[in-house]
Amino acid sequence: MVLTDFETITTVATLGLRHVLVLFAYQRWALAIVNEDDFVARMKYTRSSLRVNSRVRIDVEWTEAGETHHVQGYTIDISSKGCLAVVAQGFAVGQKLRLKNLVNGRTMDATLVWRGHEGRAGWELGLELDGIAEDFWEVEF
Repeated sequence: MVLTDFETITTVATLGLRHVLVLFAYQRWALAIVNEDDFVARMKYTRSSLRVNSRVRIDVEWTEAGETHHVQGYTIDISSKGCLAVVAQGFAVGQKLRLKNLVNGRTMDATLVWRGHEGRAGWELGLELDGIAEDFWEVEF
């Protein structure tokens, strides 16, 4: 919503809205109200690095009750900091995992930072690599 007259602007200002963005366009003042919930949600999922669509076969390893388990899956996209993957096993957000790139055999520790929906092929997982992943994907970002 964009407001241009002074009475409306002062009325809106008295409502106690937290995020108000004042714009100056074409020598006229305008007030744009930004929905706080939408703004926070957008900023929460803003990408911190470039992502590349790439399907890479992966193996996810974790330890449960003293036993080591493995499950295979694939990536949807990759970045220098992690990947979005589909794996047949669901995990708790924050769980520490070991990720293996089955194309080049490299392994890295990772943390599950996001879990999406379960589809036919498995769970969508947002994995953040622990440490610098310069050669993990063999892709320059």
